[in-house]
Amino acid sequence: MELQQLRYVVAVARTGNFSRAATQCHVSQPSLSQQIQKLEGELGERLFDRLKTRARLTAAGEALHERAVRILAEVKAAQGEATEARALTRGLVAVGVLPTIAPYLLPRVLPGFSQEFPGIEIVVQEDTTAQLLGLLVACELDLAIASLPIQDERVQTETLFTEELLVALPPHHPLVKKQTIKMADLEAERFILMKEGHCLGDQVLNFCTRQDFHPNVLCRSAQIETIRALVQAGMGISLIPAMACQTARAPQPHDRSLAPPLPRRAVVAVWLKGRPPGRAASAFLQHLRKTVDRPK
Repeated sequence: MELQQLRYVVAVARTGNFSRAATQCHVSQPSLSQQIQKLEGELGERLFDRLKTRARLTAAGEALHERAVRILAEVKAAQGEATEARALTRGLVAVGVLPTIAPYLLPRVLPGFSQEFPGIEIVVQEDTTAQLLGLLVACELDLAIASLPIQDERVQTETLFTEELLVALPPHHPLVKKQTIKMADLEAERFILMKEGHCLGDQVLNFCTRQDFHPNVLCRSAQIETIRALVQAGMGISLIPAMACQTARAPQPHDRSLAPPLPRRAVVAVWLKGRPPGRAASAFLQHLRKTVDRPK
């Protein structure tokens, strides 16, 4: 039994697909499949039911997968400790970040960290909250930067900051003249939101529900910049995190605050319980805390 075989088992279990697992492991699918078949032969047990649309762990596969995750986590921890013993002159930090946070926060954080620790490589994975949590649990990320709520007892969170969600309006929209907008002003408006699976879309809808307001959703997108471009084109309005409204690119929609209670989101650092960040990841987290505490 080899560590690489265990990595392949964990990757197939996570993706549910041999081809996607091979892509993530940077090997050919035949090579990955051959190694898993070799392991199955050694164990005398089939590890996956190979269905038409997905690969599913067998009972024997589930038992091995549980141990494989722990073994790989211990190996990674040992490797990390060996690297970190060199006073953070070399190392790697794997950070998962929501796409609604990464392009606005990371340019503030990464340059200073790289200047302070030039030997530490930073690998950024942008994905949805559910996917980032899965990567944390699989010990493939050291930290994640996401937003509440996070309802997973396997992880620990630390609030970094909260920010307002602003109303993004097209140019020449009548509401641009108002500095503060009431929910009642938006009853006839068409909304452009993040697509399902992205927590920002859920946060906006949950806020509207608490205000007994039911938005008319015209369109959904997976990218904030696409939403802002559609608002700029006059297709509708949206609620956008304040950090995304501070870009210098032009033209931009007009952003206004809602009357209290203000819609807000809490941005948090997340890590796996029982697996606190190592020295390199802890240094990144400390730098992250200092950066978000500074005035922009």
